[in-house]
Amino acid sequence: AALAVDPRLDVLVNNAGGGVMPAEAFGNPLDGEDAHWSGAFALNLDAAVRTTRAALPSLIEARGAVVNISSDSSRRPGSEPLPYSAAKAALNAFTRGLAERMAGSGVRVNAVSPSATRTDLIEGKDAYIAQVAAGLGVEHDVLVASLPKQTGMLTGTLIDPAEVARAVLLLASPTMPSAIGGNWLVDAGATKIV
Repeated sequence: AALAVDPRLDVLVNNAGGGVMPAEAFGNPLDGEDAHWSGAFALNLDAAVRTTRAALPSLIEARGAVVNISSDSSRRPGSEPLPYSAAKAALNAFTRGLAERMAGSGVRVNAVSPSATRTDLIEGKDAYIAQVAAGLGVEHDVLVASLPKQTGMLTGTLIDPAEVARAVLLLASPTMPSAIGGNWLVDAGATKIV
């Protein structure tokens, strides 16, 4: 017997992030050339915009939710690398603006902004933070171990991805109908604003 498939889309989670940091970008006051900036925005902003645009008709029909994964670095001036933090700040503006426009249709739009999270992007030997470590001339393991303190995290440890997932689940849930246009920090206290 064939299974019936419900084509309904209730939730979209835009969880693309990171990028590449070419070695030559570290000596540049703008953290890279045009192509590096374009790449950072393509991955950290444009992918979410395009995916959301494609999903909106189904999300409107389902009165669903969009949750964008941003970063606490979008709220910290001077965060490294600048193209990444600027792209995530743009994602925050997109999230809030879209939330304002879509609330009347029943689609809730929010963001979650984690700090340094225990993922391959951070811990992988050939991943993004490893590239940053190489560009800074420090050992990858030393940089990873220092990230919580350097970013102001009060726990002293990287964030468990399950914590971020729980925040996404709650924001995506219809049990939170008034959570609209928010940006929830899961950053172990790293963001020092009131």
